[in-house]
Amino acid sequence: MMPFFTERYCRLNEVLDCTGLSRATLYRKIQAGTFPAQHKMAVRACGWRLSEVNMWLDHPATFHVSELEAVKAARTPVSEFDY
Repeated sequence: MMPFFTERYCRLNEVLDCTGLSRATLYRKIQAGTFPAQHKMAVRACGWRLSEVNMWLDHPATFHVSELEAVKAARTPVSEFDY
């Protein structure tokens, strides 16, 4: 049986509140690869995965997007039998 995992998404104002960053700084960090990018949730809505924002909050000075890719690769099963 596959585990059930629900990811919570945060909208822009919530991300700004919990990080203390300004909107300009947030988008500058996304461009530099030092903050996770937002994900498309609908045609006119996007948000950030709370787990990714929390990874950034754990070590904001040294965070890089490549860490997300490494975690995602480690978490992704090779086949359905890995569960």
